[in-house]
Amino acid sequence: MGFLKDNVIPGNHGKVFGTNAKKDEDLAYIKSSILKIKGVEDVVIDRSIFPIEFTVYTSALVKVDDVEKVVQKSGFHAIPQELFSL
Repeated sequence: MGFLKDNVIPGNHGKVFGTNAKKDEDLAYIKSSILKIKGVEDVVIDRSIFPIEFTVYTSALVKVDDVEKVVQKSGFHAIPQELFSL
């Protein structure tokens, strides 16, 4: 896979993930778990679309696998979405 596909790049674009979590408490748990990853600055959840998506913003390079593993521990999935169009 590619560098951009395997990592969350620091900056204002973030990386978008889809999730099968639906309840507010589950989404809050996922957000707090992701925020514990070193380099993650913010997680923004978008409940207005289906499936629900969240965007991870970082200050350092973070592996997509690290985000996926943290979310999977909560019993849900984090599916990285396609790269933004240039």
